[in-house]
Amino acid sequence: MEFSLAALKRDLVSLGVQFAGAQPSFAGSKRPDDAMVYRWARAAALAEPDLRQAAIWAIREAALEAGIVPASIQELYIARAHEKWSGKTVPAMNLRGWTYHSCRCVFRTAKELNSSLFIFEQAIAEQTFAAQPPAEYTAGVLAAALREGYVGPVFIQADHAQVNAAAYKKDSAAEISRLEKIMREQIAASYYNIDIDASTLVDLSFPTVVEQQRLNAEVTAHFTTFVRALEPDGVTISLGAEIGEVGHHTTTPQELRAFMETYPKAIAKSGKAAVPVSKISVNSGTYHGGKVMPDGTLAPVNVDYGTLTELSEICRREFDMGGVVQHGASTLPREQLAKFPAAGAIEIHLALGFNNLIFDHPALPETIRQEISDYTFANHQHERAPGENDKQFLYNLRKKAWKVVKPRFWDLPEPIEREIMASLQAMFTGMFTDMNAGNTRDLVAAHTTLKKIAAPMPAVVASWCS
Repeated sequence: MEFSLAALKRDLVSLGVQFAGAQPSFAGSKRPDDAMVYRWARAAALAEPDLRQAAIWAIREAALEAGIVPASIQELYIARAHEKWSGKTVPAMNLRGWTYHSCRCVFRTAKELNSSLFIFEQAIAEQTFAAQPPAEYTAGVLAAALREGYVGPVFIQADHAQVNAAAYKKDSAAEISRLEKIMREQIAASYYNIDIDASTLVDLSFPTVVEQQRLNAEVTAHFTTFVRALEPDGVTISLGAEIGEVGHHTTTPQELRAFMETYPKAIAKSGKAAVPVSKISVNSGTYHGGKVMPDGTLAPVNVDYGTLTELSEICRREFDMGGVVQHGASTLPREQLAKFPAAGAIEIHLALGFNNLIFDHPALPETIRQEISDYTFANHQHERAPGENDKQFLYNLRKKAWKVVKPRFWDLPEPIEREIMASLQAMFTGMFTDMNAGNTRDLVAAHTTLKKIAAPMPAVVASWCS
């Protein structure tokens, strides 16, 4: 499909976008039709740099004009802390290389279930291995909302803004600077929800739990004040912390309280007033992506729901937080997912299950499946864990093939695309139902402030203005 900067400008003019002043104006412009949204979304994902940046900008501005507004979930989580709602767990979905199409399925589910209670998120590692910077991910999400007729807040989240412990030990200032640069980019891309993860700095060699958690708490406090200095006027970015690395030991109440003994003091010591985190990630017995066995099947997971309940109650009762966050759950069976709302988990991170559905779908052409396998074996052998067989290695590392197969998925024949999307929508519908995220539009609207923040204008777009 041929598309160009000139064609994009013609699209915008046809909608009523004005280029008569120093800034383009979308005021009163029409919502783009389905074919136009597709052209823009494809360009945002695959085009050369100037066209890609212009398409990303056009999507973000058209979304704002259509009432699709990137937002912070902060107020909603504080409302949960104050017991203004309960019995629901927010699905936070990492949608990697087929973003526009996958998000369309989410918005279809949201329409079907009358839901606004969901988060789109992206980890730093995912933006790297999917070759999808934050602004491109935002564009994929918002283009899907435009295509599916959604109106309202859209929560986009930076998952695992994680400190590299080895890099921090070698040069702490450089590692802090690296993450600050990434957070600036994320906030510019309307990531108004950020999960700070300095749990990698927890040191269990210290004799007391407070000492074990101290560096984690101090670094989290630093990033809290850093983000607060960057957030746009009228937006309080929702921040999360992490005290239990997923896949390690189950988090204890002592660890939560130890973290919170240091964290507010570290903020106060900085001399900067800062709204603290409103949730905290813990480990309750799960693994990122599940634990694959030598035969390729997933090991059963025994989630400690009692831990989630106890820690969430402590969060709300003692620290004015919404509750705890559960990671590594997309591969759990539905009967286990359905237990999280009653356990009090405020948010659950879902990722590899969607990736598995897409890559293992029977409708996916074998040529693409083979390309995924060939790329993984050829380029990521150095990441093979000790003792891993080929099935385990491919399961754990094939997600890193997105950077090379992304164009293949945009070019799937329409019947295949439709079949995979139907399966994705069924998965989202099941998860939203299990987490009691349906019939939440009024709840979210009552506890969410919408603030329209213009997207950064690329130089090529500025050249169109008179």
